[in-house]
Amino acid sequence: MPATSFADPAVDEFRREVTAWLTTAIPAEWRERRDHLTMDEEIEIRRAWDRQLFDAGYAGLSWPERFGGRGLGVVEDFTFNDIAARMDAPEGLGRVGRLLAGPAIIHHGTPEMCARFLPAILKGEENWCQGFSEPGAGSDLASLHTRAVRDGDVYRIQGQKVWTTYAQFSDWCLLLARTGAAGSRSRGLSLMLVPMRQPGVEVRPLINITGTHEFNEVFFDGAETSTDLLVGAEDEGWLVSGTILTHERGVGFGAIALNQLHGYLRLFTDHCAAHAPAIAARLPEFVTRVELLRWQMMRSLEKMAGGDASPRSSAVLKVTWSELVQEIVHLAAFGGCPEHTDLYRTRLLFHRASTIVSGTSEIQRNIIGERVLGLPREGSAKA
Repeated sequence: MPATSFADPAVDEFRREVTAWLTTAIPAEWRERRDHLTMDEEIEIRRAWDRQLFDAGYAGLSWPERFGGRGLGVVEDFTFNDIAARMDAPEGLGRVGRLLAGPAIIHHGTPEMCARFLPAILKGEENWCQGFSEPGAGSDLASLHTRAVRDGDVYRIQGQKVWTTYAQFSDWCLLLARTGAAGSRSRGLSLMLVPMRQPGVEVRPLINITGTHEFNEVFFDGAETSTDLLVGAEDEGWLVSGTILTHERGVGFGAIALNQLHGYLRLFTDHCAAHAPAIAARLPEFVTRVELLRWQMMRSLEKMAGGDASPRSSAVLKVTWSELVQEIVHLAAFGGCPEHTDLYRTRLLFHRASTIVSGTSEIQRNIIGERVLGLPREGSAKA
């Protein structure tokens, strides 16, 4: 049975199991050269890590056993990711498949779709990207313009997506497109699985200000996907996307956040505090704030494990993490040790996007105001 509390003795046993495995499983090359790997080297380590996770039974902890998972829950999922972050484990290339595409297919897909895609996702044999944001539809996702028109047994797709992480390595795209009338907003969107390696799909790189290439523009010009690769009903993609965004901002998002924060704290503690008074002075504060964020994530996940599926707390956590990581790297970039100045300034540029990705801080604060605090919308009638 999945645990509903981090205090469950079974979770302690799981912690010991995970720690023992990670101690020997993390590649030496990753431990020794993480900040000096080329993109190609990093991608190969990430691919290999996906397979290691599967072989060891950690690729789908919270997936049902009938779909190849271990039938555990969000508590165990977070526990694994928390320990992996503290031990500086790699992040697999198949994150979008495991955390976004897989849960969407499990909850809304057909049995045939589950049989076709889920094993390949868990094994890291097929990689996925997420086709949601567009140049004119980022925070206001319901205004997207990419259109999928049904033509017999296929949808023909026309449009553009942007900020598509690792699209250059992806076999499939989890695509949100308009199938309803123009102006139908969320009522006319559909979610579909689209093969990336076909005529009519063009991936163009977006080079970050740091000089790295993670993001892409993806252009669809007559690309096709089968009608039986529609996830959920036509024009009901907004409902399905809610499942995806809940997972993105939940366990998976928390893992990424903690991985980055723990990495900076390790560097501060092991190298920088002795040479940078500004960092030394604030290190205890940052350690405390990261630990408070971790415990708040755990509290939120215990509620989810207990049956409260509300994603409201994810907005609070997203704002807290993204602004905290920006504060940390800003201090390090301008008050850090000389040895790591270039690294911190590069990370400062990288984390400019942290308050934008997965929902801007402005949008998250609107969610907090309306759904958590119950405040009226601007312009609405006052009580």
